[in-house]
Amino acid sequence: MEKEPEMDVMEGELCPFCNHKTLTLTEAVRDIPFFGVCHLFSMDCTTCKYHKADLESEKSHDPVRYTYDISSEDDMKIRVVKSGSCDVKVPYVGDIIAGSASNGYVTNVEGILNRLLKQVEHLRDSADDPSARKKAKNLVKKLTRILWGQEKAKLILEDPTGNSAIISPDAKKDKLKR
Repeated sequence: MEKEPEMDVMEGELCPFCNHKTLTLTEAVRDIPFFGVCHLFSMDCTTCKYHKADLESEKSHDPVRYTYDISSEDDMKIRVVKSGSCDVKVPYVGDIIAGSASNGYVTNVEGILNRLLKQVEHLRDSADDPSARKKAKNLVKKLTRILWGQEKAKLILEDPTGNSAIISPDAKKDKLKR
């Protein structure tokens, strides 16, 4: 049985937001097949619930744009590496745009789509405008059909740091033009 990689954990650090010594810093190193060694960082405060996570590849990369055509339920298992600087786009559905609070993570196509689904469900449930609620309701249906492999979609990652990837031989990799 393969040994779980070590994690460095520092507890009781000063939180930059609430100024309590309840911040936990975590760093782990993972070798992600077909991508390389990555450093995963996270900060979590038990007092104010602040959370920030990111990842950096050990090797430097050029700005990158990945495109993948989602066409079946099997595509949900494809590994996705997303840095905090990466924009995620699903045309005609929605985007996850990187900002100062954007997190990095390792997931799969299903995980990306579920994050989008959560955003759209929130819009559906909180919008004051009936037309916005209806549009969000239709997007929830569309995302559900994509997740079940009943509808096709395109997944796009755009990362100026090159620290993101779609790990599939069918993913198209291009240099990001900004």
